[in-house]
Amino acid sequence: MEHDYASFVNPRQFSDQSTSQTINQSGNSSLEAIKILADGRQEFIELWGDMGARWGVPRSMTELHALLYIVGTPMNTDEIMKQLSISRGNASMTLRTLLDWGIITRAHRPDDRKDYYIAEQDVWKLFATVARARKRRELEPLAARLKSLSLKSNADATSDGVAHRERIESMLQFIIQFDGLSERFLSMGGLSLEILSKLIGSSKNKSP
Repeated sequence: MEHDYASFVNPRQFSDQSTSQTINQSGNSSLEAIKILADGRQEFIELWGDMGARWGVPRSMTELHALLYIVGTPMNTDEIMKQLSISRGNASMTLRTLLDWGIITRAHRPDDRKDYYIAEQDVWKLFATVARARKRRELEPLAARLKSLSLKSNADATSDGVAHRERIESMLQFIIQFDGLSERFLSMGGLSLEILSKLIGSSKNKSP
């Protein structure tokens, strides 16, 4: 992909002619720095897209989020479309999804009627938000279905039926415990990582 290096560093920083002239007069070193930053951002976006694809998340969603995160300043839909080479419909739909997940927020500028968007910059808050969203969309419905299956299996009093119910109950209890543990972990914020690191370090030191 051929980059518009100036706009990739900051979509509004190089919009006027005087600033562009300043860049041209500043020599190759400044242009090289712009190129390095633009290439680094593009590589991060592609990396995030690859990771999302492995997790079953649409690439368009992870790449748009990666763009907003790595740029670190609010961008409007037109700027996002230009940087990712996507349609307005795709951009709008993906932005709505990311807003629903709570990992980006809408921002406004007093001199501009357009909507701007920025990603959560706190990595722990980002992780916790994504984890809770996945719990809500995946883990909780699974637990509800298992509970329903367990109740239905009560009608079968045969040995096979009892064994069937015990397997379901075992899986259900694991998911409930895992859900509760993960929520406690997330609610502790970054402190939970420090505690976990100390526990792991302590167990390693005690091992023969």
